[in-house]
Amino acid sequence: MLPATSNLESTERIEIPEDDRKLMRKLGASFFLFGLINNVLYVIILSAALDLVPSSTPKGIIAFCNIAPALVAKVGWPYVLKGRIRYVKRIFGCCILSSLGMLVVALFDSLFARLIGIGLASFSSGLGELTFLQLSTTYAPPSVAGHGLGYFASGTGAAGLAGAFLWWEVRGLGVRVGVGLSSVLPFIIPATYFFLLPSSSAFLYTSIPPSGYESPNVQGSTLPYTPLAATEEELGEEEGSFRAGPRKNVSLTFNDKVRLVRPLLTRYMLPLFFVYLFEYTINQGVAPTLLYPVPSPDRYWLLSKIIHTIRDYYPLWQLIYQTTVFLSRSSISIGIPPLPPNLLPLPSVLQGFILLLLAFESSIGFYADDAEGLSIIAVFALISLEGICGGLAYVNAFYRINQEHPDPSSAHNMERAKQEKEFKIGSIGFADSSGILFASLLAVPTELALCKAQTRRGKMLCKEL
Repeated sequence: MLPATSNLESTERIEIPEDDRKLMRKLGASFFLFGLINNVLYVIILSAALDLVPSSTPKGIIAFCNIAPALVAKVGWPYVLKGRIRYVKRIFGCCILSSLGMLVVALFDSLFARLIGIGLASFSSGLGELTFLQLSTTYAPPSVAGHGLGYFASGTGAAGLAGAFLWWEVRGLGVRVGVGLSSVLPFIIPATYFFLLPSSSAFLYTSIPPSGYESPNVQGSTLPYTPLAATEEELGEEEGSFRAGPRKNVSLTFNDKVRLVRPLLTRYMLPLFFVYLFEYTINQGVAPTLLYPVPSPDRYWLLSKIIHTIRDYYPLWQLIYQTTVFLSRSSISIGIPPLPPNLLPLPSVLQGFILLLLAFESSIGFYADDAEGLSIIAVFALISLEGICGGLAYVNAFYRINQEHPDPSSAHNMERAKQEKEFKIGSIGFADSSGILFASLLAVPTELALCKAQTRRGKMLCKEL
């Protein structure tokens, strides 16, 4: 949401013209769709895991193939790439890979072929997320770049709910038709890029305040830019990037990238890694063991309407989690100020405590076994907080790095400053994916250990699934 007014050097209230508001709405809608469509296939594949592999095959193999290729893209691409990013080529490449991957899953019945298809879609999703985060840095002033990034994060949060809902609606058609229909979704991305997304040059003459949440004395953009319309020659093959002065053969070396990434390790990467390590250990290792007797209508009228068998608990926890992730990832886009930089590690610290509390509830229990209503309420609250912490960690880390000022040593060279900005936001993207991957390795022994702890105290529900 764009505030109607903003303070600049004085306390005057500046009204933003309707045309500028329209540009911001289009920018927000575009990045929301980028986040939604890029991530929705990941959720559809996870939701369809039971239908994609034989019953004797561990479902964890789906989760692994759905995250490992994305991690490869996020780790390798920022360091391998040299020079200017070709956004048009990237977007078309991701679209084709995603659609092809889903078609392979739909058209072939063998496990190997379906895992290959899932891997293609996963690699495309990882590269796509990297691309759209980098694309957000090409907009100026900072309030515009942050607006686009906030809506992208919101779209990625909405993908969790949308993907689960879409698969619920089409799963009755079978894997071949249901997954096949989802293969057309990636084409929404290039359509949005060409027909809805405003070019960065459209914001050069606007009355939009340069800074939304920062000090009112901060002026200009995060990157130096010039108020001249970018021409096709200046853009080269990069449609949508702002004018970067005369074209030069600027290319970051590996040593340059190592220098840039070092200060990001503790500031952004470790908080993201740990919040997702704890979060997905909860989702994959602890949540499946948070089981209780089916609530009786006499004692728990509302819960009895939702929970009909013990198998209904896990989907309920996932629904609560996905909803709160969406809400928290939307915090910037609905106008909630970002976390202060010194509080960025807070969500990961809280997530660690939530993991310990839920593990305690699963193995020992907060309440007596006959007080399942109180236990369910406690778990509801903790999983809601889990989703909020995960969403806040994601949107705030990327928002803060999006708003960083360029290195003074490169500020005079606009093309170099632009490439450094794109690399920095892209280089931290692997932290969340690596946290998820490590969590998938911890989840299996965690689930087994918690189930054993329950059986030792006479609670056998985990054995009945």
